[in-house]
Amino acid sequence: MRTFRDAVVLYAAPFLCAGLLFGAQPTVQDAKKFLDDADKKLFDLSLESSQASWVQSTYITDDSEALAAKASERAIAESVRLAKGAVRFDHVKLPPDMARKMMLLKNGLVLAAPANPAESAEVTRLAASLEGTYGKGKYCPEGGKPCMDIEAVTRVLANSQNPAELLDAWRGWHTISPPMRKDFQRFVELSNKGARELGFKDTGAMWRSKYDMPADDFAKEVDRLWLQVRPLYLSLHAYVRNKLREKYGPDVVPANGPIPAHLLGNIWAQDWSNVYKMVAPADTDPGYDLTQILKSRDTKPLDMVHYGESFFTSLGFAPLPPTFWQRSMFTKPRDRDVVCHASAWDVDSLEDLRVKLCLDITEEDFITIHHELGHNFYQRAYNKQPFLFRDSANDGFHEAIGDTIALSVTPEYLVKIGLLDKAPDASKDIGLLLARALEKVSFLPFGLMIDQWRWKVFSGEVTPEQYNKAWWDLRLKYQGVVPPMDRPESYFDPGAKYHVAANVPYTRYFLSFIMQFQFHRALAAAAGCPAGSATPLHRCSIYNNKDAGKKLNAMLEMGESRPWQDAMYEITGQRQVDATAILDYFAPLQKWLDEQNKGKPVGW
Repeated sequence: MRTFRDAVVLYAAPFLCAGLLFGAQPTVQDAKKFLDDADKKLFDLSLESSQASWVQSTYITDDSEALAAKASERAIAESVRLAKGAVRFDHVKLPPDMARKMMLLKNGLVLAAPANPAESAEVTRLAASLEGTYGKGKYCPEGGKPCMDIEAVTRVLANSQNPAELLDAWRGWHTISPPMRKDFQRFVELSNKGARELGFKDTGAMWRSKYDMPADDFAKEVDRLWLQVRPLYLSLHAYVRNKLREKYGPDVVPANGPIPAHLLGNIWAQDWSNVYKMVAPADTDPGYDLTQILKSRDTKPLDMVHYGESFFTSLGFAPLPPTFWQRSMFTKPRDRDVVCHASAWDVDSLEDLRVKLCLDITEEDFITIHHELGHNFYQRAYNKQPFLFRDSANDGFHEAIGDTIALSVTPEYLVKIGLLDKAPDASKDIGLLLARALEKVSFLPFGLMIDQWRWKVFSGEVTPEQYNKAWWDLRLKYQGVVPPMDRPESYFDPGAKYHVAANVPYTRYFLSFIMQFQFHRALAAAAGCPAGSATPLHRCSIYNNKDAGKKLNAMLEMGESRPWQDAMYEITGQRQVDATAILDYFAPLQKWLDEQNKGKPVGW
């Protein structure tokens, strides 16, 4: 999901408001005028920046990168006046909504450019160039074979069971990122300089400041949540390792060590869904193959999008605007380079909603479009808020809402929309849960370690000479995966992940993968599936339930107008992120996994 705050660059130049210069005491009325002006000016800047970023992502050229960088630079002059001007009101007792807007002006940044104009221009150029390099990335095998873009590499890793072919595709994709290393190192230097000029220790501390709690407290909260879910991940890891060992042999997969990253069905080993058929016992078949169902019905990409839209209209939401269908990118164009990474856009912060995807007719992309539309409907729900509040309660909320909807893509939902004749019986539940765990539980440590690495890079704990070693050390620590070949420092494997190249914070995804189950549990109860009911949590879909839709919309409409704890309470009745919901959801699977792992090593 792409927002203006993800794209905007703040120029932290020396600044003195007239009131500070001459000692005039600002008033509440002064603050109101300042914020009203800020809302209008940021709205205008958002539109320009979003339009330039859209072109950059869907028409990757040197020119589109330069134009996107220039749009960021044009946002700088007003952004500096607003961010530095907000400091003027630090000691004015403001109403809560105005105080929150001031806080968001100062803390709502992803990238802060330094005061020096040349460095400001340089960091915006580097940001656009790094994302563009990723988007243009291709693996060109030797011997005259056709080059492979990320879609082609993804298909190999998803479908092949030939270790040599998997290794070649994995290695090939990771050749796109070494050219980024030098630019990334400079980008870190400039990003940190800008963050320090704003009063933060570094860019990582600036990112952690966004969560309505002290930055250090947020880091501890993330650790607490990981410790809650780690036992479930360890059980899944041990089970999958044993099955892959049976498939590929002890020379490839150890009995009690980490798993080679290229064998898990995904470029980054962040989602293990594609190895389901390889690791699932015969008696745990979920009872259907949605990919085959979609293909047998000659489903088109636009059909998949219409299925997703219909889910939301069944909850009581209005249909998407006509411009959504006219301006979105649903499939990969044949005539140009694009960033295929799926994202949802709110270009004008009102009704110009779009998605950018390269849809394939697969179960994974069927779920992805439900997720991305979750962003779009969230964006429209809060568009009546003042501009400064037009965002999710925190960045994890935006991701969690999309995935909360995807959790309702159950067999019962597929029956209701005519893709299944009948739902498989309860004997198939372990298969359904295993398939979902390979998508959701497998992601948790990856979602955590990306920013653990970047926080250490930004703080200087990890130096440029250690980039690759530290990356794989953390992947071993959290994921229990290792590279399938030696990865010296001449490589830059972090850059082979979009969010690193594009400077998108990642802890939001870790949070979202926990919160989505918390949200789902609350909405399921509203839809008539409370805890202990005849319909287990993993079989409950909120499709076509207006009560759940009203509860969801009440939270979405809040945007960022209040602390995220208030938004959490609105939908769940709780004020803290709570991992017990994901543990409840997968409890039958956890018991089953532990039975399968009995007498075998767990951990690495």
